[in-house]
Amino acid sequence: MATPCTAPFMAAALGAALLLPAPAALAVFAALGVGMALPYALLALFPGPAERLPRPGPWMERLRQFLAFPMYGAAAWLAWVLAQQSGPDGVLLVLGGAVLVGLAAWAWGQAQRSPEGLLQRASRGLAALAILAGLAGLTRLDTAAPPRMAEAGGEAWSEARLAALRADGRPVFVNLTAAWCITCKVNERVALDQPSVQDAFSRRGVTVLEGDWTRGDPAITALLRAHGRDGVPLYLLYPAGGGEPAVLPQILTEGIVLRALDDTLHGVAGTEKGRRGTT
Repeated sequence: MATPCTAPFMAAALGAALLLPAPAALAVFAALGVGMALPYALLALFPGPAERLPRPGPWMERLRQFLAFPMYGAAAWLAWVLAQQSGPDGVLLVLGGAVLVGLAAWAWGQAQRSPEGLLQRASRGLAALAILAGLAGLTRLDTAAPPRMAEAGGEAWSEARLAALRADGRPVFVNLTAAWCITCKVNERVALDQPSVQDAFSRRGVTVLEGDWTRGDPAITALLRAHGRDGVPLYLLYPAGGGEPAVLPQILTEGIVLRALDDTLHGVAGTEKGRRGTT
């Protein structure tokens, strides 16, 4: 139905389903399923438009081969994500495993083409050993140390750091992100990393905390669920002097962030002025 990175289309539906009673939550997922199945049901009920679809032919084989290249691109992107999660050692383990899978496939093919005998048994044995070696490498993947990356444009998020800043009455912007979240990276490029937004953070004294959910940090998971989310991105703007955070949309622009800063911090400033006037 969706991935851990739920923006922009399914985030609202999944967030609502997590907070609704069980019957309503099941109705949300049923509606998603009906929406996915509806085009096929309509073609079955009204087969006329199906006649306009291309007929089977050699083009299907060419299309199948062409569609392999987006899969190669996805594999390259996942290798980059793995580098963020496990560092160079993790990438080395996976690339080595890919070589072993290729060796196993080649050996199994040799076994299929060989007559019964020692060569066939040796080829099958080599294929089995290659697969076992690849699986052994996967068991070490979780132990590969993640790289130490500097936080660009902010500090690392933690409950203690957020509580300390809130106790000091300082405004805080929390950015919950992940290396594999494409929406997060686009938002950072087009909005959060823009000079106008960075300047606004600096002028207003906003501390930026970045929570990295790449490896599924349980504390960040708890914060996501506390705000009705089951995935990243999540953007929270805590006003100075206390109060509940403003939750920004999952698709950001410079204007959205700047307006949120104006609305949230201006409102708090007005509240503080009113408090001083009544004392």
